[in-house]
Amino acid sequence: MSTMNISLPDALKSFVDEQVTKRGYATSSEYVRELIRADQDRERLRKLLLDGAASKSTAAIDDSYFSGLRSRIRQTKGK
Repeated sequence: MSTMNISLPDALKSFVDEQVTKRGYATSSEYVRELIRADQDRERLRKLLLDGAASKSTAAIDDSYFSGLRSRIRQTKGK
């Protein structure tokens, strides 16, 4: 694992320390890693949404589409 040192103003350092304590992280590094992972997830979701918006529609999106989608989700949850 690589090491990265960052400088924070006292107020941000205090905030990080509080979050580590409140949220049960073992270290500030663990907290920062979690923030970075969440940012990566947001980036992936954003890309998927933009790709989906740019793609051509293959079916009408109406009440029956959403009913079918809800049915598929319910079936998936039951597995």
